[in-house]
Amino acid sequence: MNKVYLDNAATTPLSEEVIDAMVDTMKMNFGNPSSTHSFGQEAKILIENVRRQVADYLHVTPAEIIFTSCGTESNNMIIKSAVEHLGIERIISSPLEHKCVSESILDMKSRKGVEVNYIRPNEKGDIDLNKLEELLKASDKKTLVSLMHANNEIGNLIDIKKVAELCKANNALFHSDTVQTMAHMNLDLSEIKVDFASCSAHKFHGPKGVGFAFIRKSSGLKGIITGGPQERSLRAGTENVAGIVGLGKALEISLKNLETYTNHMQEIKSYAVERLTAEIPGIKFNGRSSEKERSLYTVLSALLPYKNPLIGLQLDMKGIAISQGSACSSGASKPSMVMMMVLSEDEMDHCTPLRISFSHLTTKEDIDALATALKEISKDFVIENTNVEHR
Repeated sequence: MNKVYLDNAATTPLSEEVIDAMVDTMKMNFGNPSSTHSFGQEAKILIENVRRQVADYLHVTPAEIIFTSCGTESNNMIIKSAVEHLGIERIISSPLEHKCVSESILDMKSRKGVEVNYIRPNEKGDIDLNKLEELLKASDKKTLVSLMHANNEIGNLIDIKKVAELCKANNALFHSDTVQTMAHMNLDLSEIKVDFASCSAHKFHGPKGVGFAFIRKSSGLKGIITGGPQERSLRAGTENVAGIVGLGKALEISLKNLETYTNHMQEIKSYAVERLTAEIPGIKFNGRSSEKERSLYTVLSALLPYKNPLIGLQLDMKGIAISQGSACSSGASKPSMVMMMVLSEDEMDHCTPLRISFSHLTTKEDIDALATALKEISKDFVIENTNVEHR
């Protein structure tokens, strides 16, 4: 059976060059980067080279890049430390955030009494920036705004520069979960005045277990993992040297090929919309995911016109890996909060969401295989809901 992988928003396969770079590091640079002898200092140099590489990509200083284990750790650190150490009393966010953000916010509400305001998205999954400005002006409490750059289920992009400007004008700090856009878009943080951002290497063909947090040096944020001076004392613990080298190599490859990869995935995404529309009468696309300008090119969120909770398993049995939502919500008995926000009650009751996500390795033949498989599965269902409207 030829296998088809269409769950790249969950994780991406490691590049061969990344594997080679990591293996060489594990063989040749095993020293502890905090050690003062040559073994340790050689490992330290590798880390600092990648830190400068990341900083150059984002147009920030190397001191503002803190290596972590993943985007989840980065988001937890930023949100919790902002409350613990920066005196944040209020957080403005949306119901569309990744669980690591939403649950960190709720933890701060429960344990620290932080006021939480949510901006409810419209039926397309858009965040109303007028509402954000209204909320920012409504209170003098020290405020953190946390809004993801691109949604991991429907791909909607926010105007991150505009949000940063609104926060700056109203003396609020701005954190953006950029896990889905880092290395997939040009991000100039000298122009986009976010205070905090996050990254996971495995979203762009790097290794799992390594990421970074961007922490603007003027913010004053402090670490929540203590016990050592590593990472400017913001994240104690011996660094994952091979993982950081892998992150750097994956970033180098992604940026070198950014235009080529972008154009390829945009073409694949358009082809997927065309093929699925032709093969599955009544199929719809959630949020802005089928649009070119306002959605990340790696993600397409589809809505099948019938209820089939076993669709993921059936596709897997045909050799096709796909998701019905965020990988962090897999196995959940109820739909994700994102789907609850963008789908109507009728759609929730009678339709089935699918998240299709692409990489530069995805081919049109992969999409053909998906369309054929879905057409075969659809024959077992009486489609009565082609007129179900989005909320």
